[in-house]
Amino acid sequence: MPVQQTQDRIILIHPKGSSAEILLYGATVISWKSPSVTSPEIKERFFVSGKAVLDGSKPVRGGIPVVFPAFGPPTHPDHAKLPQHGFARSEVWSLDSTVMDNDAGVSVRLALLSNANIRSKFDKPFELHYVVTLAEHQISTDLHVKNTGLSTTGALEFQALFHNYIRAPANEVAITPLQGLSYYDKTEASEELKARPKSETRAAVDVRTSTDSVYENAPGTYHVTWPGDGVEIRTKGLKDVVVWNPQEAAGSKIGDMEPGGWERYVCVEPGYVRGFIKLNAGDSWTGQQVITAIGGSPATSRV
Repeated sequence: MPVQQTQDRIILIHPKGSSAEILLYGATVISWKSPSVTSPEIKERFFVSGKAVLDGSKPVRGGIPVVFPAFGPPTHPDHAKLPQHGFARSEVWSLDSTVMDNDAGVSVRLALLSNANIRSKFDKPFELHYVVTLAEHQISTDLHVKNTGLSTTGALEFQALFHNYIRAPANEVAITPLQGLSYYDKTEASEELKARPKSETRAAVDVRTSTDSVYENAPGTYHVTWPGDGVEIRTKGLKDVVVWNPQEAAGSKIGDMEPGGWERYVCVEPGYVRGFIKLNAGDSWTGQQVITAIGGSPATSRV
């Protein structure tokens, strides 16, 4: 069966051997195993902390948490009651349908509608659908947001982001092409410095020191490479990208991070997080990413 459902998750299986697991809690993709375009070896492509909680009591440390409707500590008045990164990653989603099931790929759609718990902290009417598609060398995630309100309920304003934890040797990764972009360094000591844009001068960005950078109006296609392997991330509707790795100084203080876990991943997170998307009643928006396991392909030479 290419789509299997258990009590707490959905498992996708591709006929060429790749697989993915999606928790219903948070619609969090917690595993993606696939070969690359240059090697038949099937590898786990995402990092999930060994101390991550998977029982629905808190958001998962790893995989692809879905950030909506606020990135980081809320700044919009409509989000004032929300926790950091919003509520999508800490609500139970439902399996809506199987979208595709053939030799090209297998795809499912999950849904999250407003409920009493959400309305107690976010009273804007909305509808979320999340489509996860597994191909031989790729996984794609599409977040569909609709303002289901009336003109009297006003606009839906939000941010959205895919918080990808790419399994990789953190001290050896290189992320391109970010050179020349404006970014905000959230590791700075003061709010004033955090709000002051910098210009990226590096041809290839690394995370050998504690990194939490928000790149604005980014190109939408990124290569994350390391010796012998790598992934490409292509996006639509997501104008920004965040690069994060806490390294030991900050990583050792994260309660659900396994010892040394920060050495085994880099977060490259496409999103719309500088400013807000605004949907009037009845309008919809879609943000998409396609992650391809490129392996030790010629693409790595671009770094």
